[in-house]
Amino acid sequence: MKRRHVMPFGSVPDAEGVCFRLWAPAAMRVELELASGGERALTPMEQGVDGWFELRVDGARAGARYRYRIDGKIDVPDPASRHQPEDVHGPSEVIDPHAYEWRDAAWRGRPWHEIALYELHVGAFTPQGTFDAAAQRLPYLRDLGVTAVELMPVADFPGARNWGYDGVLPFAPDSRYGRPDDLKRLIDAAHGIGLAVFLDVVYNHFGPDGNYLHVYARDHFFTKRHRTPWGAAINFDGEGSRMVREFYIHNALYWLEEYHFDGLRLDAVHAIRDDSDPDILTELAETVRRVAGCGRQLHLVLENDDNAARYLARRDEGTARWYDAQWNDDAHHAFHVLLTGERDGYYADYGDAPERHLARTLAEGFAYQREFSAFRGQPRGEPSRDLHPSAFVVFLQNHDQIGNRAYGERMSMLAEPEALRAAYALMLLAPSVPLLFMGEEFGCTHPFPFFCDFKGELARAVTAGRRREFASFARFREAGIESIPDPNDPSAFESAVLDWNALHEPGPAAWHACIRTLLKVRHREIVPRLAQLVPGRSTYAVIGPGALRVQWALGSAGRLAVAANLSDAALQLEAPIAGEPLYFTSANASECAVSGMLPAWSVIWSFERGTQQ
Repeated sequence: MKRRHVMPFGSVPDAEGVCFRLWAPAAMRVELELASGGERALTPMEQGVDGWFELRVDGARAGARYRYRIDGKIDVPDPASRHQPEDVHGPSEVIDPHAYEWRDAAWRGRPWHEIALYELHVGAFTPQGTFDAAAQRLPYLRDLGVTAVELMPVADFPGARNWGYDGVLPFAPDSRYGRPDDLKRLIDAAHGIGLAVFLDVVYNHFGPDGNYLHVYARDHFFTKRHRTPWGAAINFDGEGSRMVREFYIHNALYWLEEYHFDGLRLDAVHAIRDDSDPDILTELAETVRRVAGCGRQLHLVLENDDNAARYLARRDEGTARWYDAQWNDDAHHAFHVLLTGERDGYYADYGDAPERHLARTLAEGFAYQREFSAFRGQPRGEPSRDLHPSAFVVFLQNHDQIGNRAYGERMSMLAEPEALRAAYALMLLAPSVPLLFMGEEFGCTHPFPFFCDFKGELARAVTAGRRREFASFARFREAGIESIPDPNDPSAFESAVLDWNALHEPGPAAWHACIRTLLKVRHREIVPRLAQLVPGRSTYAVIGPGALRVQWALGSAGRLAVAANLSDAALQLEAPIAGEPLYFTSANASECAVSGMLPAWSVIWSFERGTQQ
């Protein structure tokens, strides 16, 4: 089987040659520089209407390298390049999508309620840091019990090392990880063993090095009407915005159709400014579901600091109208405060009653549903109580929550093992969709700091800015901000690469067994019951310092319940735990269920049967 997404821009090869199309509304003249067989040719492109330039070259073939010369002054890569073999400033390469023969014709994806995510950075996941090397680890992930792999952004970025959020050519998988067919082989192999694959995409900004759109489309692609943390916003709602919107909608369709990804996670959509109706998030989701969703299980996930529950709306049959889920930072922050005691920065919003915030996130989605956020100085969020718990992705760690710390410490370096075990028993068995960050499953203690590979003044500015972020923290007054790793130093990246030999050591092996057991219990006891869960009828209560109880109604089938004590002191419950125990962290859980005593750092999951009609 062969796949190709048809786009109105980029290079399109066929049996006779290649058609090149560029949208350059600010250019007066565009020439194509084509290199093939050791020869280079510079040919004027035909100027059409609405800023389009086009040229067909008979005899050109896949593998040819090309770029565009704008107004005789500057050479730029194709913004829709499928491959950049010489990095972001070099020429693009013509790729024939039909050259890859897919083997997953029978793959239809996995239902959202079955998803258990595993987030990884391709460059740091293995010592080789390639798509092919990551593919070799897929059987390990299947055996662990996750059902989906989520790749941090792979769009071409400047240099040899980057988290991926500084990408500038969103259609080109970064050549450091391999060629386009290598990524396709990774996805194909995952589907062959039952794993779905998600991709993290960045539609809110471009990186600071290698974005040439400002040369030939500045006043069309960007706008001064809105601002983002990274400068001028992308123009999704002003004059000329139609093609900008098409650029990103086609990008989403491209990954889902040409690469057969099963879903996308949209980064930081709260930084996408769009006053139009429908906004770009709505139009993109509706287009994806109409064009690419036929006969497949496709999933869209948001990161949205605004907690805008409206994007998570369900149809009558329970399927997602636009987005399947949102990363639930509220749940993470409450977990973090309970496990570490930290209350600075955004954790201050959860420091007053972390057990109450956590219980609410498990029962109702967001902890902040229009309540006032002291950290932000304004109300935050929208009501989410009536949403199914699977509309939220929960986690103890992810790339942001680790890497945005000054030293990139993982939770395994910040919390006691018994506290972490209890937290995993709560997080991995909750009806929400769980996410693990690479290495978390074996208690990895390697940091995951922010890293990049900029040069010159930009590198110095990024290093200084990174250290300036933490200058006000008391802990750095003694050590000095110079102790914060330089993200451009290769050692920052090298420290993040997983050490797979650790799995042979007793401690990591025990963690791995614990996580694997929990995921088995999830698939056996929790997943089959999720379809019966009735949204809007969950309840929660704080039952002591650091302790909570949550119940989820399963209609006539009964109810799912958890009692958790995330504190270092035993707790006497007012009433014994009812129902059939499904999982417990304490060896004497049955005795606890009878006596009502909940030991320190313990979690008991139970199922109480209802009256079947």
